[in-house]
Amino acid sequence: MRPDTPAENVDHTAEAARLERTAGLYPEDAEALLLQAAAHLELSGDRPAATALYDRLLSSSTALDNPHLVRALKASNLWEYGHEAEARAIIEGVRSSSPRDPAAWVIVAEALESHDELEQAQEAFTEGVQLLLTDVAEPPYSAHPLLFGRHRVRRMLGVAHDEWDTFADTLHSMPISLDELHDPKRVWSLGSDNPAELEAEISRLRAELGAYREALSRPFPVAVLHWTADELTELLSAYPSLSAEYPSHEEHLATIEGSLRELSASGTPNLDIVTGTVPSYEAFAASELSSPEDTTLLPQYATTLAARGRAVAWPPQRGAVCWCGSGRVYGECHGSVS
Repeated sequence: MRPDTPAENVDHTAEAARLERTAGLYPEDAEALLLQAAAHLELSGDRPAATALYDRLLSSSTALDNPHLVRALKASNLWEYGHEAEARAIIEGVRSSSPRDPAAWVIVAEALESHDELEQAQEAFTEGVQLLLTDVAEPPYSAHPLLFGRHRVRRMLGVAHDEWDTFADTLHSMPISLDELHDPKRVWSLGSDNPAELEAEISRLRAELGAYREALSRPFPVAVLHWTADELTELLSAYPSLSAEYPSHEEHLATIEGSLRELSASGTPNLDIVTGTVPSYEAFAASELSSPEDTTLLPQYATTLAARGRAVAWPPQRGAVCWCGSGRVYGECHGSVS
């Protein structure tokens, strides 16, 4: 589906089927592709089929990159078509597992919020914020919805601002404040006969639309290609000329971290890492009617992996393992480089 295709012109069932076929062609990207397919099925109204895709991912013999997010999405979907008890059980399981990905926290909290469980939603938002953002001076973009969602729910509950709410206000860049956007009384102004109240609400809605447009118009990830030690050994054995590009695995890892730090220092946003595999790279080279030894293909391959949902945000969340695959915490591995 083209990104500029109007939503009303999308055949969600057909798009889901296309994504499922693509997942069969690229099994290494199945998680990202099937999650997109499930979203289309939810939009089409076929929620049982979406649940079947979530179950397919969760029962797969292949380890998932983000199983907590898949479970959260499954719970949210189940609740929408009457399976409340199962949804609640899954949500409690996700919360107790303390996922390091903000998206999982946002999904479970918003599921609770949408069903008027505001106290529970506030607790879920707060758990995610405290786990992921304590002592973090500049939260990653992916964590902003945690702070904004928490602010929204607390505003609906009528509780006083705390330091996290103030922090959310500092991150919010729209001309209308979060307090005004999240004012529970706004629903009454939509039914008002007062032109001034209606005009004020239109201004708020424009500000919200601006925020959504800003999120959607974020630059495409700048993806840096990473090879594991085994994959790099296989790559260089098959294509020795690439040793000029990759003198050693240690130097390769250091180059990745150094490049990302330089890009970050220059103000480049949305930095990501994608991990390649030799079979996938060979297939990409063949699709480009070129040789894998052509070094100009490497950045193109990285961009292609990012477009298929393989990008992992850099730097990792506080306390998360390093992107290099060492199993060590990032701050004690490549994140400790001065």
